[in-house]
Amino acid sequence: MTCIIGLVQGGMVWMGGDSAGVAKLDIRSRKDTKVFEVDGRFLIGYTSSFRMGQLLRFGFSPPEQEGNVDDYEYMCTKFIDAARKRLKDGGYVKVKDSREEGGVFLVGYKGRLYQIDDDFQVGETLDGFDAVGCGSDYALGSLYSNKNNLDPKWSILEALKVAEHFSAGVRRPFVVKRLKGK
Repeated sequence: MTCIIGLVQGGMVWMGGDSAGVAKLDIRSRKDTKVFEVDGRFLIGYTSSFRMGQLLRFGFSPPEQEGNVDDYEYMCTKFIDAARKRLKDGGYVKVKDSREEGGVFLVGYKGRLYQIDDDFQVGETLDGFDAVGCGSDYALGSLYSNKNNLDPKWSILEALKVAEHFSAGVRRPFVVKRLKGK
């Protein structure tokens, strides 16, 4: 289900997502958005589960970044530790073969875009954009072909339209938000 897109431009992170709620062959447009701000410092967009998104949106308080820890190290340690705890306390984390599994989401923080995978690894692409969900391949193709466009909102909306056209799990309305950088 879904398509979540993140794009970094001019020191700001932009993120957009669809509104599809998919269960087997059933699909509904949901009112609760999959892209939201947390603590005024983070922009989060998720796929995998609405419950996971609710846990990250409500009651999740990422710790402050302290000392000389760079942003990537902070995301891989303090941020992930807090996210894992929130998901675990909320009953969302699964344990399979003694390994915890969560879900997939994008995080905008201090002008950078990170992808969190279901094994809680933190990734950052060199492209300055990323996408997750069943429509991600279509969105990435659209973002790449429009990478010289200077309007990030247009690029995200265009990529979401392409994903919707080719993927049965992507549906309007689309939501686009931005988070200022450092």
